Amino acid sequence: MAKLEELDLTGAKQNTRVWLSQLDKVVTTNYKPVANHQYNIEYERKKKDGKRAQADKQHVLDMLFSAFEKHQYYNLKDLVDITKQLVGYLKEILKEIGVQNVKGIHKNTRELKPEYRQYQREEKSD
Repeated sequence: MAKLEELDLTGAKQNTRVWLSQLDKVVTTNYKPVANHQYNIEYERKKKDGKRAQADKQHVLDMLFSAFEKHQYYNLKDLVDITKQLVGYLKEILKEIGVQNVKGIHKNTRELKPEYRQYQREEKSD
């Protein structure tokens, strides 16, 4: 029975030596991205833009009026992209010149108040 135990121990020592000899190599696996994915591109673009600065109110109004000349309805996200302004500042300006649609086909979109739409038409005819 002692010989069996000796054989088992020697076999175990040999197995550990095999494992150690296999692990002598240094594992160097560097994973590099295969492609520049879309979300990485968007993240880099946003990082370059940095923080948005609050522009002059009249300049923002001009950008908004020119945008509303092209389309009647805009959602807030599109207006933020067009004007490059902060959401809170843009909402403050839009409360003065526009209304938010809460029902119907154009739900959660914004349009100019009727008096500003009329003003734009008169301005074009002058």
